[in-house]
This record gives sequence, structure tokens and C-alpha cells, in this order.
Amino acid sequence: MTRRRTTILFFIIGLVVAMLAGWIAVPAALYESIEQPLGFSHVVHTSDDTGMVCDDCHHLTSEGGFAGIPKIAVCEGCHAEAIGTSKDELRLVEEYVKPGREIPWLVYARQPDNAFFPHVRHTRLAKIPCEQCHGDHGKTETLRPLKRNRFTGYSRDIWGHDFSGITTSPPNSMKMSDCVDCHRKRGVRDSCLACHK
Repeated sequence: MTRRRTTILFFIIGLVVAMLAGWIAVPAALYESIEQPLGFSHVVHTSDDTGMVCDDCHHLTSEGGFAGIPKIAVCEGCHAEAIGTSKDELRLVEEYVKPGREIPWLVYARQPDNAFFPHVRHTRLAKIPCEQCHGDHGKTETLRPLKRNRFTGYSRDIWGHDFSGITTSPPNSMKMSDCVDCHRKRGVRDSCLACHK
């Protein structure tokens, strides 16, 4: 084998190793997987039997801000006592409802501290469905683990699962480019200071 071929072969091997490290090893080391404190089925809660929708638990405040994860008082409305037989529901009642203790849910969509996102403008005024940004989260049987960045503490959902930029973002990524693209498609003007403080 000539020296030139050997150099090219080592270059190709090095490139493949670097790509694998960048796309597989680095994200695996960068993100930790953390289980939610309780199992929870959105399907059970939004079934025809209950008739509940996203806003019933994840409502907006009177000022139009997002109230976020529901407080235990919301759960207590239906779960003062266990109404089913699942282990998670029994734990919910015994460990959280009866003592009045908040559930330490892990938030997939927590934005960076310098980002301002007015839900009321998007969900009420623009009539954008929750699923457009959060994906089919409301149709899940279980809660997936949170993939949290070990350095920033933010969820991988903010950036999506594609670091390369080659494929399109999944519907539940919340990258700034997704917001900008949506504004552009709808003909909405934006500026840096509209979202960043």
C-alpha cells in the first residue's frame, strides 16, 4: 500500500471515529436520563370518560402567563382518595395528596432564563394548538425520562435530538429557529428583544 493510500485510509477512519464520537458518544455523555417521580398517563386523563383537555390542568394565569405544571390541589379535586388500583395512583394519594406535598415533576420545556414566551399570545390569540410545540405529549401512556444537559440543566427537548441540523426538528423541539420559522410562515414580525430579556 502506498503512503498516499495509507494516509487517505487513516483520514477516513479518523473521520468516521470523530463523527461517531460527535453524534453518539458526546450526546450520551452530555445528557443524563432522569425518571419522573410518578408514572402518569395523559391518555387516561384526556379520555372520553374524563373529557379533560390540556387547559384543565395546564392553564394560563389571569395575566396570561403559563401556570405550568399543576399544583397538587388540582390533582386532589379527583384524587382525594384513590379511584383506581395502580401503584402510581396509590403513591400519589399517600405521598402527595394526603400530606399536601407538591410533586417534584421534571419539566421538559423549561426555557432558558433569558427567554420570554407568552403562551397566551400563541394559544389564545394565534390559536396554535399545544401539540404544535409539545408534540403528542397529551396522548402518552407514560412519561418518558427527562434528558437533562449535565452542564446547563436544561432539557434536550429545547434543542431537539438532531445536533447536525441535517434533519428537520421533531414537533416537540423548541429551538429558536423553530420559533423564527413559524413567525415567518405566519407573517409575524419579531425582534430579539421581543423574546429575550
